[in-house]
Amino acid sequence: MKSTHCLFALVLTFFAQAQIPVSLPENLEENDTGIALYENDLELSWPLNGNGHAQLTLNLVKGQPLFKMMGIEQNNELHTVATNVDPVFILNVGKRTLKKENGWTIFFDKVPTRPYGSHLLTFEKQEIKISKHGKRTLISIDSIKAPDFKGSLEITIYNGVPLFNIAAVVQTQKDAAAILYDAGLASNKPWQGISFVDTTNILQKTNTSEKAASNNEAVNFRTIIGKNGKGALAVFPPPHQYFYPLDEAFNLKSVWHGRNYRNMVKNYGIGIRHDPKGDERYVPWFNAPPGTLQRLNFFCFLGAETPENLLEKVKSFTHDDTYVPLKGFKTMASHFHNEFIMNVVLNDKPIPEKPEFVDVFKHMGVDIVHLGEFHYTAHPKGPDNQRLQELDALFKQCERLSDDHFLLLPGEEPNEFLGGHWMAFFPKPVNWIMSREPDKPFVTEDAVFGKVYRIGNASEMLDLLEIENGLAWTAHPRIKGSTGYPDSYKNEDFFKSDRFLGGAWKPMPADLSTPKLGLRVLDLMDDMNNWGAKKKIIAEADLFTITQENEMYAHMNVNYLQLDTLPSFEKGWQPVLNAMSKGRFFSTTGEVLIPSFNVNGKHSGETIVLNETDSAHVQIKIDWTFPLNFVEIVSGDGEKVFREKFDLNHTEAFGSEVFQFKVTLPNRKWMRLEVWDIAANGAFTQTVYLEE
Repeated sequence: MKSTHCLFALVLTFFAQAQIPVSLPENLEENDTGIALYENDLELSWPLNGNGHAQLTLNLVKGQPLFKMMGIEQNNELHTVATNVDPVFILNVGKRTLKKENGWTIFFDKVPTRPYGSHLLTFEKQEIKISKHGKRTLISIDSIKAPDFKGSLEITIYNGVPLFNIAAVVQTQKDAAAILYDAGLASNKPWQGISFVDTTNILQKTNTSEKAASNNEAVNFRTIIGKNGKGALAVFPPPHQYFYPLDEAFNLKSVWHGRNYRNMVKNYGIGIRHDPKGDERYVPWFNAPPGTLQRLNFFCFLGAETPENLLEKVKSFTHDDTYVPLKGFKTMASHFHNEFIMNVVLNDKPIPEKPEFVDVFKHMGVDIVHLGEFHYTAHPKGPDNQRLQELDALFKQCERLSDDHFLLLPGEEPNEFLGGHWMAFFPKPVNWIMSREPDKPFVTEDAVFGKVYRIGNASEMLDLLEIENGLAWTAHPRIKGSTGYPDSYKNEDFFKSDRFLGGAWKPMPADLSTPKLGLRVLDLMDDMNNWGAKKKIIAEADLFTITQENEMYAHMNVNYLQLDTLPSFEKGWQPVLNAMSKGRFFSTTGEVLIPSFNVNGKHSGETIVLNETDSAHVQIKIDWTFPLNFVEIVSGDGEKVFREKFDLNHTEAFGSEVFQFKVTLPNRKWMRLEVWDIAANGAFTQTVYLEE
């Protein structure tokens, strides 16, 4: 690779002859990405850990394909992977209703049932600005636009790996916009071969032709690979951010390849796609409020190897779509309406020895699954015998399907007594009926089922939680059926009780302008802390059908509970609820892990006493796959929320490091921490409480 110093001389020589203005970074030595500016070309080359360099050559001539060459050099041999390629983006623009009770915080919307437009973004090279930030190099190119949207194209290079991100960063001043996007790379010349893994996990290889019409493919790992000669290029989306929230995780054919895609991309392309109709239930798309910079982006990964080997490297960014073991922790996922009991066990259907949904969770590395059975399918209010038979079937199947390495735990989303939607979780099987006639006692002994509780109001529900040491929390707070909650009952006795955990986090609604996910619930966490309520937030999936063919990982999240061993079903799972109620866990999309975290030696859920300087020493160990973006320390004084961000743009892909931050927290009552990577994957801790 040419040195940066020599390249600067080339820049001075050819700057005046460049077809479009190019502004170079003032901090050329910030990282090892080389920049060479020639008469009509801009060459970018960056080192790879272990061996070689990756290279992009941009064509500066207007009207010519942007990427003159994409390649990778290994063992002193440059492998050209693609030539004369353009990025392509299709923007679907619909409209939000912006109802008074929801505004932008909406899930129950069906955007594609109303008129919407689809536009191929037009790209015109006008000006290039290059900047360096730690181990990243950003190339911003004006301009890119569609009706009512305009902005720039951004290419971000990450030192150490042959990874780069391409984004159309656009904004609109039009109100109530809801969007989706398809994206990819297109060229007049087809790839020599296309590869992807189908939903049975078999690698498919497709030969191409000049006239091959476009196809949409249902794939595992959200990746499509184009191969030329000895090189290949993988195209894939941010693994979680790209998939807006749905009730179902159906595989909706998230990649495409071929010519004339959607009758809009005439050249031969490969890329990622959204199905505008989603799962044909509630299809909310992404929010695009006026003035927000929406990042329509995808990743590219270069390789001088077979598509099989290249795919393995891409899969490593999501640990093969699994949650990896972490010493001292067990993984727990919550809120699944699979309805195995009502749809199979009590529906006169053959009961499989190993149900598919259990294999799905085990394969993903989920140790503990908290169900949400009987969601509008059963008889929560009785008749008594029918309700007890349904609970008995649930308990027996959970026990049968649990083992030394996997716990399937009964749970429900009762939606009775308290207001809105909420989850119930007990540390052992508990028989309870969600109604009580005036002549019936609160608790009775049944000859067949044992102790039975009958609940008639919120006070009795709290009594049950206290007697049986259970937990409850708001499901999908402030959205869906919990719009207005838990705010509406924050002063109620049951909410103030330590039996009410708090709420649950899922990234909805979705907005591509933010570098993290799930602001709705992260904001609630801060609000509850400022209320003085020592509440917790767990991650929830809130999904229905669970199958091997589904795109499960994109819609999943998990909690890492501090547990050395997995409790047994037979002896009860009180340690699981203890870890939750004490805040001894972190929640994550999977790519970012927090093996340890403390503030002045205290862990999440605990209280520290600040000294006279109000200083706090934060120590956190982070494991990651994608390069990290930032750590954010969030604190509050009982009224206001304060945020302090620490950029981690010095990190490369696949690392593990202990970070230490010193912060001053005057008059603060609490603090917590979030970590986010470049793909908007993240993890967050529970709260540490502060006293002076």
